[in-house]
Amino acid sequence: VQLQAFGGGLVQPGGSLRLSCAASGRIFRPYPMGWFRQAPGKEREFVSSINWNGITTYYKGAVKGRFTISRDNGKNTVYLQMNSLKPEDTAIYYCAAGSVSEAPGGYDYWGRGTLVTVSS
Repeated sequence: VQLQAFGGGLVQPGGSLRLSCAASGRIFRPYPMGWFRQAPGKEREFVSSINWNGITTYYKGAVKGRFTISRDNGKNTVYLQMNSLKPEDTAIYYCAAGSVSEAPGGYDYWGRGTLVTVSS
């Protein structure tokens, strides 16, 4: 399974971005998916995750109410809508497949990441 995250970019504080993560390869079933991020000099941290059918979602406390995770299994794609962005949201964002865990080690597949920069 290959994952490709895209949609990052430069946005002003208070702005919005939507990240997408497209899965390809030998996909026999929808995987639970997660988004993580890693800021310069910091460890990779959990942002959000979603179960295989999109019914159950999880969020890091700092993004709850601002970010929304969703999925379209027909397109093998997971989205992360990010609103009210703050400078502290600046990081490389990674998507991962195989779990809804907050621990990176729980995931089987990782995308290469997309950079989000929040700055005026």
